[in-house]
Amino acid sequence: MGMNETPSGERVHIAFFGRRNAGKSSLVNAVTGQELAIVSDIRGTTTDPVYKSMELLPLGPVVIIDTPGIDDEGELGLKRVGKTRQVLNKADLAVLVVDAVEGISSWEEEMIRLFEKKEIPYLGVGERRGLLTGKSEQEPVVEHSAYVSARTREGIQQLKEQMARLTSQETDEKRLAADLVKPFDTVILVVPIDKAAPKGRLILPQQQVIRDLLDIGAMPFVCRESELSETFAKLKEAPALVITDSQVFPLVDRLTPPQVRLTSFSILFARYKGDLKQAAEGAKALEMIQDGDPILISEGCTHHRQCGDIGTEKLPAWIRQYTGKAPEFHFTSGTEFPEDVSGYKLIVHCGGCMLNEREMKYRYSCAADQGIPITNYGILIAYVNGILKRSVELFPELYEIL
Repeated sequence: MGMNETPSGERVHIAFFGRRNAGKSSLVNAVTGQELAIVSDIRGTTTDPVYKSMELLPLGPVVIIDTPGIDDEGELGLKRVGKTRQVLNKADLAVLVVDAVEGISSWEEEMIRLFEKKEIPYLGVGERRGLLTGKSEQEPVVEHSAYVSARTREGIQQLKEQMARLTSQETDEKRLAADLVKPFDTVILVVPIDKAAPKGRLILPQQQVIRDLLDIGAMPFVCRESELSETFAKLKEAPALVITDSQVFPLVDRLTPPQVRLTSFSILFARYKGDLKQAAEGAKALEMIQDGDPILISEGCTHHRQCGDIGTEKLPAWIRQYTGKAPEFHFTSGTEFPEDVSGYKLIVHCGGCMLNEREMKYRYSCAADQGIPITNYGILIAYVNGILKRSVELFPELYEIL
């Protein structure tokens, strides 16, 4: 992702669902004005979800997702259907494409039940293939519906406007850090530059926090942990807030004066996309960990693992050191997250900067529904170093329960 692009996790995710050859891919191409998806008369041409980030008026920055048919068959087909169902966990809007002549079948009815269960806004779209055959069209049977023709582009602009109205209802003006400070406040951001840091750029959470602070006229100062003391010395006034990478939490805690508020990028993301209270309470599960207990460590991105990787090396080492036990660690990354997490004693998740809010909420709810504690990288690191209360002092409602 370039620094001038809207991150995928901040884009509205619009997913197109339907039976094989219902016209999903044709409609995706018509809506986007691009040949994003392969179109063919052969059933099952789309074999995996296809993602495309783009600007789409009047919606703005979006991720368009074309999915395999919900009625696919056979062993391989069932795997494709499984991938399609996974898309539901991140869809901010579902577009259900139906052949306008055939109408809605049990396949579409099942998808509508899933949309409603997951509280996903959805739109039923009748693809007007009947215009070519002379057959009559079925009446729409969903609350929000439209008739379009991908071939003639009839109704496409109206469809996009309808999609924009439905997604605008989901818009929630959340802030990462800007609501914690005032205009002209100074904020120190502590950013380690080590061999795991990407060459020539800052990682996404750091970019997003800087932009959020600039939006309200706060003044972020960025330094490495090795220059933090000198940064404090050069400021005429104490900063309003220090935000650090979780990996250097203990050092930054020691160097930051006690009267200065301190938190981490990861904790801010737990509040922004997940459930901060649930994550803070989840860290307490470390007190119950025994030898052999399974712990899931999950990352939302698929970066190349290096020596000293936080997820696969540092976190397990900190957990073993704190508990004095030897639990069994399991790892997932990217879109892979098990629906059944009941076998784990604890889930430790990254901040989720590469995932949208709906996907993160789904993962937290999976844990809650199955009674499994879940926490966050930054919260766990603060907890094992005895600085969690200080790092959430910004949030009084949470501070009181710890």
